[in-house]
Amino acid sequence: MLTLSVIGAGRVGKALCCLWRRQGVFAIGGVLNRTLESAQAAASFIGAGRPVEDWARLEPADLYMLSVPDDAIEACAERLRAAAVVPRGAIVFHCSGSKSSSVLAPLEAAGAQVASLHPVKSFADPGRAAESFAGTECALEGDPEACAVLETAIERCGGRVFRIDAEQKLVYHAATVFASNYVVALIEVVLRCFEHAGIGADRALSIALPLVRGTIENIAGLGTVDALTGPIARGDSALVGDQLRALAGHDPEIAALYARLGLHALDLSRRQGSADAAALERIAERLRTEAVP
Repeated sequence: MLTLSVIGAGRVGKALCCLWRRQGVFAIGGVLNRTLESAQAAASFIGAGRPVEDWARLEPADLYMLSVPDDAIEACAERLRAAAVVPRGAIVFHCSGSKSSSVLAPLEAAGAQVASLHPVKSFADPGRAAESFAGTECALEGDPEACAVLETAIERCGGRVFRIDAEQKLVYHAATVFASNYVVALIEVVLRCFEHAGIGADRALSIALPLVRGTIENIAGLGTVDALTGPIARGDSALVGDQLRALAGHDPEIAALYARLGLHALDLSRRQGSADAAALERIAERLRTEAVP
């Protein structure tokens, strides 16, 4: 069985190592975190691994995973190279969605095979993330041999791999931010609007979440164009104008966000082709007036 050492066993690192240990994909070797206590806690969560407190104490392994923050990857790659513990031909990969495998160039120059592997999943709770990993899509790019090993490792845990152009990772990662982080931010905006309408936070969530879930199900079944409903899909320009004015009196920034998103909804409505074209033009004018540049 191939051995895997992990540098920066946080939420992503712990979840992946736990999965790979359970499925018998990799034997977990060294676990290096900022502190020995943190490494010990990570190894306990994973159920395997040897906590170490120094780069030089990492034993040679077949794979090394850098699951550290994006801005620490290059420095960690250089420290790993300087420790001279990575055998030639070993695989070194990071888990960043925004940086390519090229940031591991010092290790590649020293004879390692490099790659980047980014699971498109929220790891807010590593235990839940590990339990629900099956079906997770993972972006992969890098050296062909490294990618082949990592693709097999993901598939054995029920995940799915897609290859990505390394030069487009920033745009790709921005898409994942919209799909996850900004959805959270948007739900917060929803709760603020409900609060202004006199509905408490707990009740607001119980109202909003079924609506969000239903919308996601509609998108999955129908696609974005046919899933669009509401005033812009109907071409109800009067209601859109009334809502914009009400939001502007409550919070101009939320009104501007409503308008910005409305412009994208307007494009979907046009593609649906069921709303009156003149009504959509009136909506467009109102949205452009409110939307920030």
